[in-house]
Order: sequence, then C-alpha cells, then structure tokens
Amino acid sequence: MPRQIFDSLDQAILNALSTNARTPYLEIAREYGVSGAAVHQRVQRLVSNGVITGTSCNISSEALGYNTLAYIGLNLRADADFDQVMQSLSEIPEVTECHLVTGPYDLMIRVEAHDNHHLFELVQKRLRPMGAARTETMISFREHFKRGLPITGE
Repeated sequence: MPRQIFDSLDQAILNALSTNARTPYLEIAREYGVSGAAVHQRVQRLVSNGVITGTSCNISSEALGYNTLAYIGLNLRADADFDQVMQSLSEIPEVTECHLVTGPYDLMIRVEAHDNHHLFELVQKRLRPMGAARTETMISFREHFKRGLPITGE
C-alpha cells in the first residue's frame, strides 16, 4: 500500500480513534467544527483505503489469569514446513503474535501463559514437537509502554 497523505481532519480522527476506538464520531465532529456525517464519511474512506484495519478492545491478561508474558525466538529444524508451523502456531490460543524475522531466529512469537510452569509446558509439549529445533525464551517482567505510530499529514 502506498503511503497515505492525511489532512488535519484525518489526523484528528485517527488520533482520537487510536487513543480510544469508542470515541463517538459526534464528539470528534464537535471538537473540530464539522458535522457528524463528515466524520463518518472520513472514517469510511479511511477503512476502505485500508488505513483503519479494525478496532480492538484491550483486555487485561492478568484479569484472565495469564500472568507470564514471554517472547520466544524459534529456530526450526531444516525439514520443518514453515507454513505448517505457522498454521500450528495460530491454533495455540496462548500464542498472540507470530513474526517471520531476520537475525538469529526463524520466527519470533509472543506467548501469554498462566505462570512459568504453563509456559514450560507450552514450549516442551507444543512448540518442540511442531518443528522447533531450538528456542530461546525471554520473559517480560513488565510492559513499560505501548503506543501507536505518530500520525502526520506528510
């Protein structure tokens, strides 16, 4: 997709929705002196142009009993089928991200587990049998910050 150019209203809409996806269009419209219909049309255009790809609801992992967050670098066996491994990873609910990467690993995944014992079970009983020759696990003690990219008109 080519880089998009945003005017000030597009930027305002994107900033408001990236801060809180539930921000009412009318609230954005009032703040920027336009009609609710104008904001709605802009949002629809941003969706159809692939700029807005969805909305989300952030749920606390800890509230669901997942107290261990880890990033795992995987090196696959030479005979492993990448597509099959990635499909298998997508079927493990605790694997919340999977990236094909450069560097010392073939894949980097994000895993949420109830505790270290659960994480160990996932690595030993789910990851290794699907084709992982070697794994390296990095446990996150705490997320310091998470943010979206800056939205500019340029």
